[in-house]
Amino acid sequence: MKILIYGLNYAPELTGTGKYTAEMAEALAALGHDVRVVCAPPYYPEWKVADGFTWWRSRREVMRGVQLWRAPLWVPKRPSGLKRLMHLASFAAASLPALAAHVHWRPQVVMTIAPSLINAPAALALSYVTRARSWLHIQDFEVDAAFDLGLLKSKGAGRIALALERWLMRRFNVVSSISDKMIRRAVDKGVADESSFHLPNWVDTTAIYPLDRRSEFRRELNIGEHTMVVLYSGNMGAKQGLEVLAETAAALAHREDIVFVFCGNGATKAQLQSRCATLPNCRFMCLQPVERLNELLNLADIHVLPQRGDVADLVMPSKLTGMFASARAVIAMAQQGTELHDAVTTRGVVVPPENVAKLAEAIEMLVEDPALRAHFGAEGRRFAQERLSPVAVFARLEEKLMSVIGAWPLLEDAEARLIDVGDVPDAPYPRVGERPVVLHQVEKIE
Repeated sequence: MKILIYGLNYAPELTGTGKYTAEMAEALAALGHDVRVVCAPPYYPEWKVADGFTWWRSRREVMRGVQLWRAPLWVPKRPSGLKRLMHLASFAAASLPALAAHVHWRPQVVMTIAPSLINAPAALALSYVTRARSWLHIQDFEVDAAFDLGLLKSKGAGRIALALERWLMRRFNVVSSISDKMIRRAVDKGVADESSFHLPNWVDTTAIYPLDRRSEFRRELNIGEHTMVVLYSGNMGAKQGLEVLAETAAALAHREDIVFVFCGNGATKAQLQSRCATLPNCRFMCLQPVERLNELLNLADIHVLPQRGDVADLVMPSKLTGMFASARAVIAMAQQGTELHDAVTTRGVVVPPENVAKLAEAIEMLVEDPALRAHFGAEGRRFAQERLSPVAVFARLEEKLMSVIGAWPLLEDAEARLIDVGDVPDAPYPRVGERPVVLHQVEKIE
């Protein structure tokens, strides 16, 4: 099967959409499919083009069995509403030649990743010209989020953007997203039920797993053996609402047995560092290489997942999968009835968004109760193993891709079975330690 993936972000970005797009492309390539990607040079979450790449020049490369066409884009140093729009538009325009180059290749599926939805018209045009099936995968409802976060301040502009979003989404053969509630939102925007598909983010529990020792980061950060670590790891942007963590750290500064560690980069990191500059119980780290991700997640005694209440159902945080897999206790900030609340409520502690007092209370409760921390950690680990494994996710994805192009009957229409395809060189899972993984594909029984 020939699959073209069109999206802004891609590896070697370590967090967010780029990480998952790359792992999906690599997994499909490992299963024997011809996968090509049109993307931008890596820049996220630092908002700076990575060393070894340029923002102004196209580039072709092969990464782990996937052919990449990297198109130029402009990256603002301080992203704002207008600058973000110009940033996205620069890639949408500059990537058109790379898309046009694939007309004669004739992909069978053209999958575009949102963000950014600005790419959707070109993806639809390519699928129309080549008679490919069109697929929109939504990691983030960016129009809704931009409006709620104040990046779209004009109500008229917001209504136009939402109307254009609905018009575009209804024209894709498949619209997938990472949670049930995000799928429901897509249906509410006009996507047909039969065109929707649940494609959750995943975590490899053989790469992320609980260590039987203390993390090496304790020594590197000069954190005592018996000090409880509250860890936030991920993007530091507006929608994370990280200011609540600074206020909570200040409220718990009298507790010498609790330290807050912030690991990541992003637009609001400098502001967060400034707010925590006088607090003795705060440490800051940059994003760590993937080889040290398990070591990092095991640094936590308690993971914290803050989130602004107005975006809780727009974004299902991908970092939650790694938190669960590490078998550490999780505290999430979410409104009742949201997908995040439902995912964490029996596997951790949920507190109202932007509520410093409740977050501090939850942290102190878990610090004082090691048995409860262990219970929540075990429940999260079990959920990750049973529901979020890449083998299960990619088997369903491949089946859906084949049914969409008509190259494979749906399972209910024909007898089928799963066969082992064995260890695959350059398989994308797991990356830590580069151990091989067994993937599966569907084989028809005649």
